Amino acid sequence: MTERRVVVTVIGAINPLGNNIEEYFSNLEKGVSGAAPITHFDAEKFKTKFACEVKNYDSNLYFDRKEVRKYDLFTQYALIAATQAVEYSALDKEDLEQIGVIWSSGIGGLKTFFDECLGYAAGDGPPRFSPFFIPRMIADIAAGYISIKYGFMGPNYCIVSACASSNHGMIDAFN
Repeated sequence: MTERRVVVTVIGAINPLGNNIEEYFSNLEKGVSGAAPITHFDAEKFKTKFACEVKNYDSNLYFDRKEVRKYDLFTQYALIAATQAVEYSALDKEDLEQIGVIWSSGIGGLKTFFDECLGYAAGDGPPRFSPFFIPRMIADIAAGYISIKYGFMGPNYCIVSACASSNHGMIDAFN
């Protein structure tokens, strides 16, 4: 059996330590904590009032108003990180039929799920769900949108295996 190697040459990042690779690594080196008071929802009724949220995020910097309505927040983050990686790599200049997307996530669009459940529970008429409910929340939608954006035509799917998702994604890419 011959040995095979995998080299990760580029990454993209939007996370509690930074909205791009440079900011992320700089804050990582400085020992900056990503934990801060919760701002994405009212945490008054909860015992825990801090979390590791993405900070200073403005969707208008990345997407137009009409486009952003199609994406759950997790998909927005996925597209931003993927855009950074593709721009650094110039992968979009390669044979698009040979490039696939294996996205890893612990879960899909929770914000969409939460918002739709609240709307249903409000009970102000016949129960309705947005036609975008399922497409916005499924975990593999991020891989799909990344492939659509860049025209990648290789394998396309999402690995959902809790905290091991990223490791499983790298193993699948290796295989």
